Amino acid sequence: MEALICRELGDPTLPISDSSPLRLSSDHPIPELSSPTSVRIRVRATSLNYANYLQILGKYQEKFPLPFIPGSDYSGVVESVGSGVRKFKVGDRVCSLALVGSFAALIVAEERDLYLVPDGCDLVAASALPVAFGTSHVALVHRANLTAGQVLLVLGAAGGVGLSAVQIGKVCGATVIAVARGPDKVQFLKRLGADHVIDTNSESIIESARRFLKGRRLKGIDVLYDPVGGKPLKESLKLLNWGAKILVIGFASGEVPVIPANIALVKNWTIHGLYWGSYNIHQPGVLRESLYELLSWLAKGMIGVHISHSFRLSEANLAFSAIKERKAIGKVIIKFDDVTTMKSRL
Repeated sequence: MEALICRELGDPTLPISDSSPLRLSSDHPIPELSSPTSVRIRVRATSLNYANYLQILGKYQEKFPLPFIPGSDYSGVVESVGSGVRKFKVGDRVCSLALVGSFAALIVAEERDLYLVPDGCDLVAASALPVAFGTSHVALVHRANLTAGQVLLVLGAAGGVGLSAVQIGKVCGATVIAVARGPDKVQFLKRLGADHVIDTNSESIIESARRFLKGRRLKGIDVLYDPVGGKPLKESLKLLNWGAKILVIGFASGEVPVIPANIALVKNWTIHGLYWGSYNIHQPGVLRESLYELLSWLAKGMIGVHISHSFRLSEANLAFSAIKERKAIGKVIIKFDDVTTMKSRL
C-alpha cells in the first residue's frame, strides 16, 4: 500500500526524497487485523495538525520510535473486520484518531476507537473533526463550561482549532471575539459568525477588544482560548474578568508564556491546561461523548469544517508548508482516492 514514512527527525516541508525526513513508499506492508475486535479502514482523508509538524521535527511532547508513519485523525471506509466486531460492517463510513499511522492508504483500529460518520456528513470533512473540534469542545464545554451570555476570546482564530473554537463558542451562545492576522482571515471569521474580529496586523488586541466590550456594555472576557502563547496571551490577560478561565491549548508562536500567579490569585482566575490526546488514556469516556456530540452537530449543520488546502500524499511536504507558513484558514488535509474509484481500478 501507499504510505508516508518518517525515517528521521527533521523539516517535513523539504521535498520528499531519499535525503529528506519523509519518504513515500508505494509497497509498504498492508496492516493486518491485530485482534478479534480490530477493524481495517481504507483511508479517504487525513488531517494535518500542528502537532504532526512538531512530531516530525522531534519537538512534540511525545516521541515515537523511528521509523513511523505520521498522522492522527482520519476518515475512511471499513474494509474488513475482526470476528468479534459488532458495531461496524464492511462499507461503513467511519472516522477516528491515532497516535500515528494515518498517512497511509490503510490503517487498523480497535472497534472502540471508531466513530460512525452520520448520513449527510461529508466523509472528507469528517477527517478533520476529531483533533481540532475535539480539542475545542473538550476545552470549552467540558473544562470551561462555557455558557450563553459569557464572552469568549479566541487567539489564533483562523487556524484549525481556532475556527472550531469560534463555532463551538457560538453554539454555546457566547459572545465571541476572534483574533487573527490579515484581511482575508478577518473577513472569513466575520462570515463564520464571530461577533468581533481583531486584525493584529493593524490593531491592538487590548484597544480593539475594549472598544467592542464598551459598545456592548460588557465588562470583560470570561474565557480565554489560547493556542498561540507569547505576546498575544500576555496582552489578553489585561482583558480578563474576575473569575475568568484561561485555556492553554498550545504555543504556535514558539514562546511559552508565563501567567503571573499573583494576579491569578487576586483575580480568581482558573488556568486549564488542555492536552486533548491524553483524554484517550485517562478519561476516554469524555472524549467519546464529545466526538459523538460533534458528529451530531456536524450532521445538523450546527458546525462546519472548512478545508483550506487539500493535497495528495506525494505532496505532504507542501501540506506541512501550509501549516508552517500560516497559510491555512481552517484545516489542511491529505486526500486519498475515493473508494469507489479505487474499486473500479481493480
